[in-house]
Amino acid sequence: MSEFDYDLFVIGAGSGGVRCARMASTYGAKVAVAEEYRVGGTCVIRGCVPKKLMVYASKFAHDFEDSAGFGWSVDEPSFDWSKLISRKDAEIDRLNGLYIKNLERNNVEIIQTRAEIVGPNSVRLLGENRTVSARHILIATGGVPNELHVPGKELMITSNEVFHLEEKPDRVVVVGAGYIALEFACIFHGLGSEVTVLYRGDEILRGFDEDIRTTLHEEMEKRGITIHCHDEVDELTKTDDGIRVKTTAEREIMADQVLCAIGRSPNSNGLGLETAGVEISANGAIKVDEHNRTNVDHIFAVGDVIDRVTLTPVAIREGAALAETFFNGNPTTVDYENIATAVFTQPEIGTVGMTEAEARVAHENLDIYLAKFRPMKNTLAGNDEKMLMKVIVDADNDKVLGCHILGPDSGEMSQLLGIAIKMGATKADFDATMAVHPTAAEELVTMKEPTSRIRKGA
Repeated sequence: MSEFDYDLFVIGAGSGGVRCARMASTYGAKVAVAEEYRVGGTCVIRGCVPKKLMVYASKFAHDFEDSAGFGWSVDEPSFDWSKLISRKDAEIDRLNGLYIKNLERNNVEIIQTRAEIVGPNSVRLLGENRTVSARHILIATGGVPNELHVPGKELMITSNEVFHLEEKPDRVVVVGAGYIALEFACIFHGLGSEVTVLYRGDEILRGFDEDIRTTLHEEMEKRGITIHCHDEVDELTKTDDGIRVKTTAEREIMADQVLCAIGRSPNSNGLGLETAGVEISANGAIKVDEHNRTNVDHIFAVGDVIDRVTLTPVAIREGAALAETFFNGNPTTVDYENIATAVFTQPEIGTVGMTEAEARVAHENLDIYLAKFRPMKNTLAGNDEKMLMKVIVDADNDKVLGCHILGPDSGEMSQLLGIAIKMGATKADFDATMAVHPTAAEELVTMKEPTSRIRKGA
């Protein structure tokens, strides 16, 4: 008989926690998961999945316009916000149910309450007013939206509330210019809202390649989205006509909704970490080693709460590695290099590897290949939206260091490019690959001469 109630107790039923729980159970561990909201985590419940469904919905208006160039005649289209939200909610309910069934099928106990660590091997279940013991404790509580502390801040919504609006706002101000902010700016614009983006920095989408950032800015403004850099909210006031947004650059903008999307922080408050002696960073991130182990024996953390790479597939990989290491006797770590990712703006972004700025710091000599063109579909449509493809190469060994794409289906391309770059593909490997014609992706294997050469000391 074990001295503990559970071999593994997981706090948080998001992607990383669920994956670790299921795998640990299949390896013979007695596992429980505590979740105070819904099973599936941010990505499934109020993140990537519902957002992508709304992205799909928002693209149709643009497609209706383009179809005329191909001979289609579409009657005046109309959009029903309540129907979209209802269908989206039904899909999220379905996925939530699947997550629950998969946990139950793997003999993982689900406890629907908030949990708090009260000792190195003890967890208090607040909703049930009892304490359980566990040989290992995993914290997988994800992240929470950051708030902007200005007068009238209560008039703003975050990415938590945006999925549950009862009506589509006609005028939206988006505060922030990271991928969440810009994706929702494009969603609302595609669904017919007037959209303004406020960003205090120099250029949108900080951390991405500079050519991608500037080109996305241009294309979003061409579509009709207003972007103000070097500006941020100063005060919000409720009026009869909506919400008056006063900015630090002395603008006044009227809105029906103001979406605050200025990043996310680790969801580590109120978990009893101080009581247990778990070390955290200044921003609340739980400090872990390469095996996701905290400074306290038998307490671990994965996913957004450690603020290492805040992506769903990364959390899943971390949870799997933890289960392999401590429940299957197979020490496993996660490789964080060359992680492909996508931004579902309009146009879309797919990227993997180093940006040009990063490559300039890490490598002596570079060859940069850059192509900017109008995709074939846009020609008959009369659409002048441009596509951008950029390949960054180490000129000393021909290895591809990074690839960045802006345009239709670039997220799908980045997944496959991620395989090639992870394997160490060279520009010669790209060149030796036969083109698929006619596609936009063929540009990746037909760019023969670099558009620029960067040589240190030259």
